[in-house]
Amino acid sequence: MSTKKVKKRRGRRGRGKAYFTHIHENAIIKYASTTDLREREFLYVNYIGPVFSEMVDKIVYTYKFTNLPNIDDLKSECKIWLTTILNKFDPSKGSKAFSYFSVITKNWFIHKVKHNAHRARREINFEDNVSSKEMRKLVSHNTYVQDREKVEFWKLLNEQIEVWKGESTKPNEKRVAEAIKIILSEPDAIEIFNKKAIYLYLREITGLNTKQIVNSLNKIRVKYKTFKIEWDS
Repeated sequence: MSTKKVKKRRGRRGRGKAYFTHIHENAIIKYASTTDLREREFLYVNYIGPVFSEMVDKIVYTYKFTNLPNIDDLKSECKIWLTTILNKFDPSKGSKAFSYFSVITKNWFIHKVKHNAHRARREINFEDNVSSKEMRKLVSHNTYVQDREKVEFWKLLNEQIEVWKGESTKPNEKRVAEAIKIILSEPDAIEIFNKKAIYLYLREITGLNTKQIVNSLNKIRVKYKTFKIEWDS
């Protein structure tokens, strides 16, 4: 009896992944590699659009983004936004289309959750705590320097990761470095994950096991430590 239950669970899990197949993967690769508008329209209408729609719906349900206000509008907005970055997908960097776009979609909704929570806190603070003196401070406060420094940090780090990829002779290190770039592509949209969640992301994007990822990460950590010391100084 227990054997039958295990088989059923495996069957359900297999069917759950079947909606995004190699057919959709190839359609996205073709879309990104062509500039023919008719071919792009055909690929999107017949293959990419429907599978993106299902992917967004599943991610919203799985990660409980359904609690967001106007979630139906947000899902539509996300699906439209995905079409604007389709041509940015580069299969030569080692990641699969499903991993690439699912990570980006999750980060997009995480950003919406954080933005919504921040707006709610700001409204509460405004109503309950802001005095006229505090309002004057708020108006006169300029965060340009901090914002500019943040932008420069992420820009330089991305450039440095490319350098590390070029210096590495091992494919696994290149794949892990590229996966880190994908995860950090929108740093403000990334929640404070625990270590296990980060490793799950890296495994999903690279196709490597945990031991292979850890070995590559240890070498990247050493390089990052040097980079951070130089940045701070």
